[in-house]
Amino acid sequence: MTTGSVHSWDIATAVDGPGTRFALFLSGCPLRCLYCHNPDTWHMRDGHRMTVDEVMAEVAKYQRFIEVAGGGLTISGGEPLLQPGFTAAVFHRAKQLGLHTALDTSGFLGARASDDLLTDTDLVLLDIKSWDPATYRHVTGGEVAPTLDFARRLSASGKPMWIRFVLVPGHTDAETNVEGIASFVSTLNTVERVEVLPFHKLGAPKYAALGIPFPLADVPSPDAELVRRVHEQFATRGLPVR
Repeated sequence: MTTGSVHSWDIATAVDGPGTRFALFLSGCPLRCLYCHNPDTWHMRDGHRMTVDEVMAEVAKYQRFIEVAGGGLTISGGEPLLQPGFTAAVFHRAKQLGLHTALDTSGFLGARASDDLLTDTDLVLLDIKSWDPATYRHVTGGEVAPTLDFARRLSASGKPMWIRFVLVPGHTDAETNVEGIASFVSTLNTVERVEVLPFHKLGAPKYAALGIPFPLADVPSPDAELVRRVHEQFATRGLPVR
């Protein structure tokens, strides 16, 4: 019986994909992003074990509402591709119910996504955290190449993508860094939109509760002028940006 480590689930509108969605948050993530607002999802051991049947029983409670609202099921995290078998099994069951599916991922573990998993995935919310390798390593502790490889694979297979970029003043906002992402994304064939997500500190209380210092406690949210500049960098590449 396929089980996974689940952090929580929620019903959300206008985020994590189109329409009203059942968002399933899995536990465990290989990256340690400086701006992460869910440090409570870092470790699989902190989640609770659920079977696919148990997850789908929860989804069934909201299925009619989700369908009427033009939504679906999104698997997020943490990092869902840390548990690719469980993610694939949940998506397969969701598609059997006729639900739209979205995978919210950094792409860092994109190589773990099987063709079958992606067949049952209608949309990928791909977080490209930085372009410059040194900046990516500084911000996440990981390497950017696997994410770029995954993006190319999705594009080649015709899989729709929403690209997400977190704008952090003094960390990810360099013009050359943004330009690198915009240039790369413009070469992909299936990008439906780019979402520029301004850095915020809403997750700071979670760090305090866990007794962990928040690395960006002294970093401000980006001002309107910076957000405008970054939007324009994507827009000049012909990308639909929000």
